[in-house]
Order: sequence, then structure tokens, then C-alpha cells
Amino acid sequence: MDWSNAIQLYVVLLVSLTLHEAAHGLVAKIGGDRTAWDQGLVTANPAPHIRRSPFGMVVIPVFILLMSNGQLCFAGASAPINPDWASRFPRRAALMSLAGPVTNLLLAAIGFAALYLIGRPDPSSAWEPTFRQTMHIMFWLNLLLAIFNLLPLPPFDGAGVVCGVFLPALRFYGYYVSFPLSSVISIVVAWRLLPYIFIPAYRWVGGFLPYPPHFG
Repeated sequence: MDWSNAIQLYVVLLVSLTLHEAAHGLVAKIGGDRTAWDQGLVTANPAPHIRRSPFGMVVIPVFILLMSNGQLCFAGASAPINPDWASRFPRRAALMSLAGPVTNLLLAAIGFAALYLIGRPDPSSAWEPTFRQTMHIMFWLNLLLAIFNLLPLPPFDGAGVVCGVFLPALRFYGYYVSFPLSSVISIVVAWRLLPYIFIPAYRWVGGFLPYPPHFG
């Protein structure tokens, strides 16, 4: 296993998930729901998020790292919200749902911009290979997280966005989540769909880089 790559993957994922969930909590507070704020989850410190979601923030990503020989790290967490607030203010709840994926897109843009500005690879540089690899991981991993979370399947953020924009969808999603293992079904379907969305998006956006990186 490439332990250097594995550590970089996990650190970038941890930062990305932390900021994703903090963004949910911040936008919820602005919209009137202080649940995440009062639990200390509107923070860039990953510790409170790990305490809330140890399975999604530690166990699953480490397991995926081990199973993929350090080539992939992926998981998720959740931000607490007041369901009464969400039902009273569906459009505010939709913005709260959108905040996480938008944060991931901003992080992906930072990674992209850094790769663009570095330009030609310089193997003789002591710092550039590690920095380039970290920025590449930030680029593709956050693009992956954004696409994954925007899929319109509960419990992903995309379902919350759809419900806020198209209120009749609430009834359909209500029926869907009442089925046993609905979340497992969503994860399996999303994982099967993801390559058909993420890989073309990655190749298209990466094609604008002067020295496009290679994924996989």
C-alpha cells in the first residue's frame, strides 16, 4: 500500500466532510435552525463531527482505504436538523441541503486552480509532487462528493433540494423512505450510477488544465 497516498486521501476526505457538514449547519442557522450550531458542529474542527459520526468519518473511509489498497477513500456524515423547521420552511431546508455539495464544488475549484497555476510538473522540486498530488486529490474527491450528494435519492442532499424546489416530491420521498433498507438501496444505486456521471465530468473539467492529471 502507498501509505503516503492513503494518508493524503484520508486527510483531504476528513477536511472535505467536515466543511461539508459545517456548511449545512451554518446555512441552517442563517435560515432559523440552530440545531447543528448549538451542538458545536458549525466548525472546521473535525473532532465534533467525528464524535457525531464515527462510522462515516473514520470506520468506513479506513475500511475502503484498506480494501482499495490505499487508492480510494470515500464516506459521508450527517448534520442534525430540526424536522419541524424543515417542514415549515422547505426552501430554506433546500438551501441547507445545497450548501454541502456547493462547499465541495468550491474545494474542487481550489484544487483545480492550484493545479492550473502550478502548470508544468517539476520532478526536481522537493515540495511540488506532494502538493500537486494533494491538490489533485482535493479536485477529484470533492467533485466526486458533490456529484454523489446531489443525486436525487434519499438520504442524499439532492433529495432535499428537490423537495424544496418541487414540494409534491415530499409525498413520493415519504413513501420511498418508509421502505426497509431504502438508504441501502439508494447507496447501491448511486454507486452504480456514479461512474457514468463522475468520470465524464472529471475528464471534461480536467481537460481545461494545461497538464491534465490522470485518475485511476
